[in-house]
Amino acid sequence: MATAPTLKRGIRFRDLVLFYVMSGMSIRWTATAAAAGPSILFVWVAALIGFFIPLAASVMELSSRHPEEGGIYIWAREAFGDFAGFITAWTYWMSNLPYFSGVLYFGAASVLFAFGTRAQGLRTSAVYYLCFAAGWLVVITLANIVGVNVGKWLNNIGAIGTLIPMGILLVLGVIAYLRFGSVTHFSRAALVPHWTLNNAIFWSSVFFAFGGFESASSMGDEIVNPRKTIPIAILTGGCILASAYMAGTSALLVAVPSDAVAGPDGFVHGIHMLSGKLGMGWLVAPVALLVALNAVGGAAAYLSSTSRLPFVAGIDRYLPEAFGKIHPRYQTPWVAIGVYGLAGIVVALLGQAGTSVRGAYDVLVAMGFLSYFVPYLFLFGAMIRLQARPAGPEVRRVPGGKPVAIALAGLGLVSTAATIVLSAVPAEDEPNKLLAVVKVVGGSAVLMGAGVVVFLLERRKHRKASSAT
Repeated sequence: MATAPTLKRGIRFRDLVLFYVMSGMSIRWTATAAAAGPSILFVWVAALIGFFIPLAASVMELSSRHPEEGGIYIWAREAFGDFAGFITAWTYWMSNLPYFSGVLYFGAASVLFAFGTRAQGLRTSAVYYLCFAAGWLVVITLANIVGVNVGKWLNNIGAIGTLIPMGILLVLGVIAYLRFGSVTHFSRAALVPHWTLNNAIFWSSVFFAFGGFESASSMGDEIVNPRKTIPIAILTGGCILASAYMAGTSALLVAVPSDAVAGPDGFVHGIHMLSGKLGMGWLVAPVALLVALNAVGGAAAYLSSTSRLPFVAGIDRYLPEAFGKIHPRYQTPWVAIGVYGLAGIVVALLGQAGTSVRGAYDVLVAMGFLSYFVPYLFLFGAMIRLQARPAGPEVRRVPGGKPVAIALAGLGLVSTAATIVLSAVPAEDEPNKLLAVVKVVGGSAVLMGAGVVVFLLERRKHRKASSAT
């Protein structure tokens, strides 16, 4: 008898570190943060302590307790049951759909800087942004269907588009500071956050920027020795991530005015101003293309990892069985990947409806915030709940054991809840604030409600089939 196709373990330590850099570090967040002014540095530190450290600790232990395919879906299911597991996977899956088009809009805006002033006429063209996002989603989807060894290289190459532009920014920032001094005054008063609703979107952006370290665990059965590889890769990638975000934001604040780096083209616009000021304008085109590569790599990283959640849900019969199929030649969950890529294109079209390019970008980002953080409530809750269960000697526990694990997860739980509230606040320059709020809150509610309906229907269908046999 022919054996059933199985997943291929092709993700190694180097691939995983680059994956964490790619999924965790998006260049656009340095510009988004810098646009808020020097007080955002305090928020970076708060996000690091209040969200990232609890997240990294929880993922290291949970992925060691349950290293199999499915990641956050398995953790929530083991802690709270099938319904919680499915809703966690559903919201995580759905929240990344607007993320794809949001990050690819950022890439599309960056590319325009590589082609001079004529290309800038496309900055307000919805057709251009939609074509860029949809075209790359097709490429990413096909690459991931062909195999993990092909799909992972989109992530690895995309990491180049992260590290090189960030390094260039730091060098230019130092040169600009030595020649001209700082354009931002870092006084004690300036470093204190301004507690207004207008800053809420920036704060939630910073917390959102540290998310993503749980995503690779969704591919547990495709990682070589996941119990050993994941913790070390998280520590390595986390150090790179935290250092780059803080240093990159500081460099932008030192070198260019904060109001020059807002919007989907903020990072490249800052590089454009800075390189022109230093007489190094030739840098703009290659940096713009590398930044676009960063955006493509970010979309590829999340599509490859998140598509594994509906795959495992299909195996568990909470989605149609087709989602649980593995391609006999490529050894990938090709149905789950293909449907996910197509859904990303549809969401890009819906997000653009009735608003400007800038408005669509902000709505897509905000939609990602609200629904993306809901699974983290289950993740931190699972970390707390599973402390009651014994762990074998092969499990890598949080240093300090159960009390430290509960304290960190509790801190992450509080930070996540606060960020969910902040993420619903529309941007200050959004022309139709009510429409933006309706899209964000209403769209997220519809997505979660649809997940409940799908779960109930599939469970009912499965029970009928079981009783018939």
